[in-house]
Amino acid sequence: MSVDLKGRDLICTQDWSVPELEATLELAARMKRERYSSDHERILKSRTFMMMFYNSSLRTRQSFEAAATELGGHAQFLEPSKLRLRTKTQSGEVLKDTANVMSRYACGIGIRILEDSVEEYGDGDRFLRDFAEIADVPIVSMAHDKFHPCQGLADVQGLREHMGETKGKTLLQIWGYSPMVRSWSSVQESVLINSRLGVNVRLAYPAGFELDPEVIDAVRANCGESGATFEITHDQEEAYDGVDVVYSRHWMHPSRYTEGREADQRLSAEHEDWRATSERMSRTNDAYFIHPMPIDRESEADDDVCDAERSIIYDVAENRLHAQKAIMALTMGT
Repeated sequence: MSVDLKGRDLICTQDWSVPELEATLELAARMKRERYSSDHERILKSRTFMMMFYNSSLRTRQSFEAAATELGGHAQFLEPSKLRLRTKTQSGEVLKDTANVMSRYACGIGIRILEDSVEEYGDGDRFLRDFAEIADVPIVSMAHDKFHPCQGLADVQGLREHMGETKGKTLLQIWGYSPMVRSWSSVQESVLINSRLGVNVRLAYPAGFELDPEVIDAVRANCGESGATFEITHDQEEAYDGVDVVYSRHWMHPSRYTEGREADQRLSAEHEDWRATSERMSRTNDAYFIHPMPIDRESEADDDVCDAERSIIYDVAENRLHAQKAIMALTMGT
């Protein structure tokens, strides 16, 4: 499939067309099959991908550094707290100057900025889009307060490896209890990309833990275009009935930004029984289990679910590397 993504930003998969997403997934699958092929090792030769981490990570940093290396380039780790950047509380270099200068050094820039690094929901998304408007090189979200496009692509790649065609299958995107206050980014990306690709989406959560209403409206529109179905339920038990994929993950309460982390943990603790268990998985259509990791075992899901034969959490984690190689190759490569 031939597409031209040279120089394009990736802040949300919703920003790319379905053919562009399919071409990326196709290349990611080929790069996984031919991981150390000499055809790939010069794509970023002598080029540097800069990574700005406002929030720490494990898989994101490792997978991007490995991706750049396997494409013949280099990934440079940057901590914004160690840079002279202007913020609301300190003086420093303005965004215009930072983006312009970094564009002279790098072939692309990745930014990770989650809810703990912004004051209001959407600030991280606006920061990435402002940065992208100024920069002359591709800007890639490495997870921010609204979306996580690299994770969304890795999820789809993993499901297709095991299920083949996913169109017409049903994904249960379900809230799972955890004292870890997690952002909406991976979850919102999942329901967006899957609904665009024809996957039926069932969203389940305790009343009050709603996601971004604009994202929900977009999912409904996506389903209308792809022929998929979309439903929301607050019944944890019935939510599992007949689904083909279970994605159990905690996400924060909408009041997180105004009430704080501890208040969110108290609200979550009221629903400790929301957890993927073998008994609940038995109600599914022998579903695959996925999670973006790190998974809070015995909270979001029991150990025997995480380690079951139909759990593909490690395959999905590996696919972050391959999906990101494809993104970098298509947007930054020679």
